[in-house]
Amino acid sequence: MDILTTMITPYKADGSIDYDTACKYVDWYYENGLTGIFAVCQSSEIFYLSLEERVELNRRVYERAKALDPNFLVVSSGHVSDTLEDQAKELNAIYESGTDALILITNRLDIHNEGDDVFIANAEKLLSMLPKDAKLGLYECPNPYKRLVTPKILDWCLSTGRFYYMKDTCCDAAEIARRVKQLEGSHFKLLNANCQTLLETMRSGAHGYCGIMCNFHPKLYAWLGKNYESEKADLVQSVTGTFGFTEIGLPYPLTAKYHMNLCGIPTENTARNRKNSELTDYAKSCMQQMKLATDHLEKTLEGIGKSL
Repeated sequence: MDILTTMITPYKADGSIDYDTACKYVDWYYENGLTGIFAVCQSSEIFYLSLEERVELNRRVYERAKALDPNFLVVSSGHVSDTLEDQAKELNAIYESGTDALILITNRLDIHNEGDDVFIANAEKLLSMLPKDAKLGLYECPNPYKRLVTPKILDWCLSTGRFYYMKDTCCDAAEIARRVKQLEGSHFKLLNANCQTLLETMRSGAHGYCGIMCNFHPKLYAWLGKNYESEKADLVQSVTGTFGFTEIGLPYPLTAKYHMNLCGIPTENTARNRKNSELTDYAKSCMQQMKLATDHLEKTLEGIGKSL
C-alpha cells in the first residue's frame, strides 16, 4: 500500500515560506512510516503561492525526501491557471525542480465542466506540452469545483500509458471498487483520499491512501496500510474515520500546523487561505484531544512498532 500525506506549507512570522521547517515535516512524515508525499497540492495552499514559491517548495521537499530514502515517493501538482499554456509552464517548472510524477488537477482540464470530450481534448493538448517521459497522475481537487473522473476518462488515461497515480475524492466505496476494477492489470494506482471509506476500499483493491489526516496521525495510516486485513484494522479504521470528521468545521490547515507544534516541530500558526483568528481555543482543544487519543492508540495497539 502507498500511504501519502498532503504537504502543508509552513510560514515564518513575516509571512514568507519557512522552507527549513518544511524539510522538518518531510523528516517527520518519513519517520512515522509514510511511503510518500503529495507536494504542492491544495493543502499546500497552492492557489495562494506564487509560481516561484511553488517551485522552490517542491524542490526543497523533493531533495529532502530523496536524501532520506531514494524510494520515498514525491508526487507534485501546482498548476492553478486557467489556460493550458500557463498550466504547461507551471507543470514544466515543477517537473524540472524534481518529482516522481506530475499530478494533474481534474478541474483545470475542464474549467467550465463541459463534459468528457472537452476534458480529454484539453488533456491531450496539455500532455503534448509536457516532457514525454514524465509520469502523470490525477487529483479530483475540490477547489474551485470537484470534477470527478468518469469511466471514459479513465479509459483514455489507460490508453496513454502515462498515468500512475490518482487521488480519488469521490468518497464512494462502491464507485472506488468499480474504478479499481477498471484499472486492474495496469500500473495506474488509485489512492483514496477519504478516510471514512479507506479500510473498505483497501480490502476491495484500492492501492492506498493520500489525504490530509496523515498530517495528524501518519503512524496509524502507515500501520493500516500494512495490516488492513487484520481484525485490529477495524478498530483503527473506526478511530481514524471518526477523527477524519475534523476536516470539516475546523480551520485546516491551521489545525495541522498547530498539531505540528504539539509534535515538537515549532510552526507559526498562520496560513494564507484562512484567517489566523480562526484557530480558536476550541480548535486547539480539539487537536489536543485528538493527539492524546492518537498517542494512546499507538501505544496500546499490539505490535505497531514492529509493523512499521
